Amino acid sequence: MLEANDILTDAGLSREQKIARLKELLSEARGLQRAATEGGMDPDDGVTRNLRDIELALDQLNAEQPEAGAATL
Repeated sequence: MLEANDILTDAGLSREQKIARLKELLSEARGLQRAATEGGMDPDDGVTRNLRDIELALDQLNAEQPEAGAATL
């Protein structure tokens, strides 16, 4: 699976492309976390770490991000 750091360090992508891909990855990770929460899956499966990694990568690119919280899941 593609990780936030892979996107962040890809010299072939522009800042805008990196932000777009990270936002797609963030959406997918939130969907997985939502499914884990609703489906009773193991909450300690790394999804939370992945979300945090993606959010940190977006911060490094100074990308605007919506407020995080329970409503965003």
